[in-house]
Amino acid sequence: MTVENEARKSRQRGDGRNGFERFVEVVNSVVSRAPFFYVIVGVLLLWTMSFPLWSSSTKWELAIHTGSSILSLLLLVLLQNAGRRSEEASHEKLNVIASALSDLMESRAHEDEKLAESVRILREAVGLEERH
Repeated sequence: MTVENEARKSRQRGDGRNGFERFVEVVNSVVSRAPFFYVIVGVLLLWTMSFPLWSSSTKWELAIHTGSSILSLLLLVLLQNAGRRSEEASHEKLNVIASALSDLMESRAHEDEKLAESVRILREAVGLEERH
């Protein structure tokens, strides 16, 4: 079975993502758009205007620092997860392309010895030998 057929079967079985991965995808989609930026700016404006409502400036500052630290940490973890999964998907696509290219080159290699060497180098470079 080729890598392409395995990838096709994987897509046909469903997306294979768990609830957390779907949640990360939604969060990534929301925070990477302009409306999220505007919401954050709005929250900062509300926080700035709320100064007279606080009993001390220290508590007022602590509120924004605590909130922004928590939000930053959560977003960092979620966006890092989204980036890792995106990178893994890109690598898998490149592996499928490299596999197809090496198979095509191998089918023509009997005509050209340099091409046979190129196939060996390509397979070695992307680790295709381990999959076949």
